[in-house]
Amino acid sequence: MRQVLVRAIGGLAVVGLIAGAAACNSDSGSDDTASGNCGYKLAFFGALTGPAANLGVNIEQGFELAINQYNEKKGSDCITVAKFDSQGDPGVAPGVARNLVADKKIIGIVGPAFSGESEAADPIFEQAGVPSISPSATRVSLSANGWKTWHRAVANDDAQGPAAGNYIKNVMKAEKVFVADDQSAYGAGLAEVVKKTLGTAVVATDKTEADGKQTDFSALVTKVVSSGATALFYGGYYQNAGLIRKALTTAGWKGTLVGGDGMKDPGLAKAAGNAAATGTIVTCPCSPPEKAGGTFVTDYKAKWNVDAGTYSDVAFDAANFMLQGIDAGNTTVEKLNTYLGATEYKGIANTYKFTPTGELDPKFIKVWAFKFDAAGNTIADQEVPAV
Repeated sequence: MRQVLVRAIGGLAVVGLIAGAAACNSDSGSDDTASGNCGYKLAFFGALTGPAANLGVNIEQGFELAINQYNEKKGSDCITVAKFDSQGDPGVAPGVARNLVADKKIIGIVGPAFSGESEAADPIFEQAGVPSISPSATRVSLSANGWKTWHRAVANDDAQGPAAGNYIKNVMKAEKVFVADDQSAYGAGLAEVVKKTLGTAVVATDKTEADGKQTDFSALVTKVVSSGATALFYGGYYQNAGLIRKALTTAGWKGTLVGGDGMKDPGLAKAAGNAAATGTIVTCPCSPPEKAGGTFVTDYKAKWNVDAGTYSDVAFDAANFMLQGIDAGNTTVEKLNTYLGATEYKGIANTYKFTPTGELDPKFIKVWAFKFDAAGNTIADQEVPAV
């Protein structure tokens, strides 16, 4: 969270921070230079503040590292970084998105990070014709909107949900499972898929408020304890999950908390306490970031003085995918969008090829399970089947 505080920019209105200096052809935003196709902007769109900001910061830092490295080769101000803080809030996202598309030098977006803000902001990006790659939004229905500029670099919850359910059934061998969610586009959708996978093993269900809107989970805890469940799957984000885990431990519940990628953050252990969080299982349609190729792991640590987090590597790849397209002369939103839809790109975390609906080609889908250790870190456990 320290990163978040440093980057905290406050306020509920749009925040568009331009981290780089003025672009090398900033007057027109469309001029080529002797050193390449410069003078354009790529944008990050996601949470830099708010209750789930850790996940957004992970993504922004991977995105920005890619552009910094590109600029070291092409010219220090070739491509400008633009940051738009949605706070991860679907109510805030549309206003931020409208500010983003007003900047005509922006020809590509890495984000939105979360599913709820994607539902709110992506129609605006689609109308403006600005191509985007989300490194993390997993709600299944996002690809059913007919959007032509939207792309997703990870598997959706139709892969993550069965993987989580299969882990609960086949690895944990839990016979009684309680399923709850935070009623968000992400959490409710993922919990629904998990329930279908678990079938009759689900003994009871419940719902909470979203992150930041509830701190007393005693009613849920009472239901979980009385259900006899030995596992609780929670569809939601790390802050709520940590508070729930803490309350369950205080109540003497000995079962295992399981969740999706929204809970894969050290913030869960901070909220729960390391002892209570130990053993918590989270799934993610991503590989362990420490296994990323090239020099990414050391470069990230050198740049940000922290280890790469959830989706940092995917965001790095998404940005480099766009930069490769720009370098090849695709310097309008139309050309860059066509390039993304037609190209197979091999990055440091995965290989990417998009289907006509913007989904990641199924042959490149990966889902891993991670376990919280006694120090509050998520340790890679195993890759799990997504069907």
